[in-house]
Amino acid sequence: MAKTVLTVDDSASIRQMVSFTLKSAGYEVVEAVDGMDGLDKAKARACNLVLTDQNMPRMDGLSLIKSLRAMPQYRSVPILMLTTESSDTMKSQGRAAGATGWLVKPFDPQKLIEVVKKVIG
Repeated sequence: MAKTVLTVDDSASIRQMVSFTLKSAGYEVVEAVDGMDGLDKAKARACNLVLTDQNMPRMDGLSLIKSLRAMPQYRSVPILMLTTESSDTMKSQGRAAGATGWLVKPFDPQKLIEVVKKVIG
């Protein structure tokens, strides 16, 4: 049974790249266009990992993480931020919101797979 990764990003090209990278490594991918869409998709099906951008319309990454962490089924699911934001302030806000880890864009596909394997196997 393939593990499912929810990828949330308002950039179609990033979603495609993440999707392609993860699918080629054997993961199932659910795509969402922003935080609100991500929350809806997370409620609709169980995901083993959430990869989210920070800067998005309607709901940003930190708000999405807080909303997911408030749901019993997402309390212990790893959530990685994949964002251009790399400041320590942003990282500590991410950790405070409940993010498991951090990847900076542009990402290296091989590195993405390594990190995903590390957190969900």
